[in-house]
Amino acid sequence: MKSGFIAIIGRPNAGKSTLLNTILERKVAIISDKPQTTRNRITGILTREDFQIIFLDTPGIHKPKHKLGQYMVDVAQATLDEVDIIYYMVDANAGFGPGEEYIIERLKKVNTPVFLVLNKIDLMEREQVLVTIDNWKDRMEFQEIFPISAMKGDNVQLLINKSVEYLPEGPKYYPEDAVTDQPEQVVISELIREKILQLTRKEVPHSIAVIVEMMEKRANDVVYVGATIFVERDSQKGIIIGKKGEMLKKIGSLARPEIEFLLGNKIFLELWVKVKPDWRNKEGILRNLGYREEY
Repeated sequence: MKSGFIAIIGRPNAGKSTLLNTILERKVAIISDKPQTTRNRITGILTREDFQIIFLDTPGIHKPKHKLGQYMVDVAQATLDEVDIIYYMVDANAGFGPGEEYIIERLKKVNTPVFLVLNKIDLMEREQVLVTIDNWKDRMEFQEIFPISAMKGDNVQLLINKSVEYLPEGPKYYPEDAVTDQPEQVVISELIREKILQLTRKEVPHSIAVIVEMMEKRANDVVYVGATIFVERDSQKGIIIGKKGEMLKKIGSLARPEIEFLLGNKIFLELWVKVKPDWRNKEGILRNLGYREEY
């Protein structure tokens, strides 16, 4: 039996969460076209007859502008020393800039095998892909280079097969049916946050946090879920609620079926919106919102 840990790192919006969901064939990490969607380290577990891989999907590495941003970068970087393989995920269509240079310099200091995963090749011609691979080869010595499409699944199974070759013999860390170690409340709060990211304008997404305040089974096996959406300004609260509450209703209606799928029960979802000014820079609030875990 082979088992081990793989960190998925990279710049914001490289497709890390999409890759994790594709590998696991279900959603454990939320997806958005807005950068810095992932804030905490998300664990995904893939178990087969002869191996178990624990994937750590990390926040995108970027230059932080507030304490929440610094926390996100700290989580991503701390992960590098804990794993058996690092997937360094890159948007193959994007140019090589200071952000990638920063990550490369950090990776040169670790002893962990690094796989370069060039994502979004479905948007490129074959010749473009080959040129991109050649350009990246000179940046540092990668153990493996895989061009993939996380969205379409192209070459993802080949990536897994090669990864297993690098893993040590080891125990099964989680039960066979485990897909993530995230508590249900955390997954639910992230699903709600995903819908807000999808529906709201530029000034709102990074100013929100969601906490599930209550979950309890009531009559006819319906699960009551009560969650609070935190924002930083009154104007953002107005946007989240919307005219006559329409935006809040839309957020709930989009999140509800995915939460029901997760729980295997019908749910009654109630959402509230509260203002916590400048919460991203306040240690106590960050801790209460779950952004000061040990890692």
